[in-house]
Amino acid sequence: MDQELWKAALAAQQHAYAPYSHFSVGAAIRCGDGSIVTGANVENASYPLGCCAERTAVNSAVAQGHRQFREIVIVGPGPDLISPCGGCRQVLAEFGDMVVVMTESSGRVRPRIMRVSELLPARFTKEDLDGV
Repeated sequence: MDQELWKAALAAQQHAYAPYSHFSVGAAIRCGDGSIVTGANVENASYPLGCCAERTAVNSAVAQGHRQFREIVIVGPGPDLISPCGGCRQVLAEFGDMVVVMTESSGRVRPRIMRVSELLPARFTKEDLDGV
């Protein structure tokens, strides 16, 4: 696991806004140029308006002009590893078959590493829209 990316996700977790679930998540995404962009979950009293850490990181990176991503590290509060929700899996799939590292904040649990294509094998892609 990329320690720099894990530390960035861990730092992002500290900025989570989770007053309802008290379940803070951080994410750090390595862009195609090697830079790192982070995100944290942001909850809302109107539950569907909240945003997961993974989507916050992707949206921030895209807003900064990035379109290619190599890897994302997701840090949950532990002790269990968390995996991206279905919506986040689809958002990640929009940008290719990046590596997804699921970990927790203590660093004691072995991370789970998968590709987006493994997390969402029947994903909807831009190529599905070609010629539509």
